[in-house]
Amino acid sequence: MRRRDFVTLLGGGAAAWPLSARAQQSLMPVVGFVHGGWPETHARRAAAFRKGLNETGYVDGQNVAIEYHWLEGQYNGLPPLMADLVRRRVAVIAAPGLSISAQAAKAATATIPIVFGVGEDPVKLGLVASLARPNGNATGINFFADEINAKRLGLLHDLVPTAARIAVLINPTNTVSTERTLRDIPEAARALGLQIQVFNASTSREIEAAFTTLVRDGADALFVIADTFFVSRRVQLVTHATRNGIPASYSAREFVEVGGLMSYAADALEMFRQAGGYTGQILKGVNPADLPVLQSTKFEFVINLQTARALGIEVPNSMQLLADEVID
Repeated sequence: MRRRDFVTLLGGGAAAWPLSARAQQSLMPVVGFVHGGWPETHARRAAAFRKGLNETGYVDGQNVAIEYHWLEGQYNGLPPLMADLVRRRVAVIAAPGLSISAQAAKAATATIPIVFGVGEDPVKLGLVASLARPNGNATGINFFADEINAKRLGLLHDLVPTAARIAVLINPTNTVSTERTLRDIPEAARALGLQIQVFNASTSREIEAAFTTLVRDGADALFVIADTFFVSRRVQLVTHATRNGIPASYSAREFVEVGGLMSYAADALEMFRQAGGYTGQILKGVNPADLPVLQSTKFEFVINLQTARALGIEVPNSMQLLADEVID
């Protein structure tokens, strides 16, 4: 696993929760921030996390040290990473945005507080006992990826009603997302009268191969599942989709900002800010068992009109009014 740590820890590790034990230590508390993506790609999300911390009175480098661990798509590095964080007794493990990160943290420790951001039901994932009363060492935010996938597929259908054959791109190394997709997307597609064909890609070369096949097979549109690896390859994905005249729906606004047709997702910056806020509350002494799981209420629908025109798609005024942002 390649890992980048952009914060130099002051004096080594920090003591673990509960705070009564950590109060005996003179070292600055350390937050282990774990993300599946790349620092360059997700800098705004890391900044939103710090903003949430700041709102609770914690400033990186002054009274807390954030240790960043960027997996860069290498999800198999999670177990040893979590074991290392537990061994060094960090104050909080923050794992927003990736369900398998939260699960790996939960498997590694029952005492160190965990703040997660997951798209699935955290009760079903085994992270908490209930949304209102987590009753353990983990809490965080649920950003409803299951519901979002069905909604996003419906928006793609509304935007391109003639598209009947939908290629679905998944990353098989992101097991939780893959299982969810293979379970939920076929049902959503049947309800809309759509046919789907699933393609796997976990490397740039596999993305190239997937496009070769889906173009050859005559896919009418493309649905890219939420995954940090895909976000890191957004230019490659958008370029191939546009070049081959394939309308595509994406899981984050970053795709639309580089020329993707449309995206629909929970507001990622808000979710990371909330995760930072919960991390700060725990550092202040709040037990994670007493912090109810938050549920995302802000969602973003973004359309790129320039791309739509290039694809010969006329975006109805009603959809433009529905969008949170229209890029032209």
